[in-house]
Amino acid sequence: MSMASLWQGRSDADEGHRALRWHQVVNQPEQLTHLHPTPQMLPALALLGYPCDLGVALNHGRVGAAAGPNALRKMLANLPWDINGQLVDAGDTHLQATLAQTQHYYRQRLATLLSSHAAVLALGGGHDIALGSYLALADSLPSDSVIGIINIDAHLDLRSPAKGGSSGTPFRQIAQWCEAQDRDFHYACLGASQAANTPALYDYAKQNNVHILPDIDFTLANAQALLSPFLQYIDTLYVTVCMDAFAASAAPGVSAPAALGIDPLPVIKLINWLGHAAEQASVTWKLADIAELNPIYDEQLKTARLASRIGFELASALFINPCVKR
Repeated sequence: MSMASLWQGRSDADEGHRALRWHQVVNQPEQLTHLHPTPQMLPALALLGYPCDLGVALNHGRVGAAAGPNALRKMLANLPWDINGQLVDAGDTHLQATLAQTQHYYRQRLATLLSSHAAVLALGGGHDIALGSYLALADSLPSDSVIGIINIDAHLDLRSPAKGGSSGTPFRQIAQWCEAQDRDFHYACLGASQAANTPALYDYAKQNNVHILPDIDFTLANAQALLSPFLQYIDTLYVTVCMDAFAASAAPGVSAPAALGIDPLPVIKLINWLGHAAEQASVTWKLADIAELNPIYDEQLKTARLASRIGFELASALFINPCVKR
């Protein structure tokens, strides 16, 4: 399927430039002349797909997330474009022979995009995307930068990678990398389900000062209370949203459906708040990703629609940050 065929949608040309949608501006800076006399100088949001569910298979989940990036593009296409910047679809990273090789290749592609674009929204794929995302962000920053991870997820994804990485191991792999590099590991997981994580994972989380907000306690106020001090200890933010954080009724098309899950509305409000809170805390935020969208099991495109709304909110929040207003 060609990228052009994915970026299709409604056109309201008779309503003027403020009626543009994502499909009309992606890779088309000439559409943005109303925003700036030299649109090629506008900051740009880049999209990068990670069409990989090798890690999901290794984690014994439902495969199908490899089709997630294109399903998400199709849903994003028809959303209104209200950002003062360009939109660049950098395509997909290529699958390699192994998960580790695929993650490394994605890391290289993403690091290049982070160095040349104001912000990047990556589209998964399994949650093993997180390892490549974090390492690419670290590659693009000074070695003394303190990175904070906010993961909205039912799973801590802190399993041991002793027998190899998977979609259940990325944050433990990041913790091990931080230890080897003598860097601080700052990780907050919001929406974690006690029914989806073993006591051993909670033990490891406690030993490594992981901040956890359980699914049964997830509210906007509780999330803000947890994250406000978290932002004071970091320089740079990386946000990752796993679609299995939400109830199966709202997000049936995921690798591991949630019996309970969290409500999408406070997550949407949290993302918006986070853009302003990061700016106020002088925290740079230019990377977010969405993981575990599995179109094979997606009834009436419910999960893709929710994922696109989350992508829409993440894009807007990323552009609140002063780092993209250069």
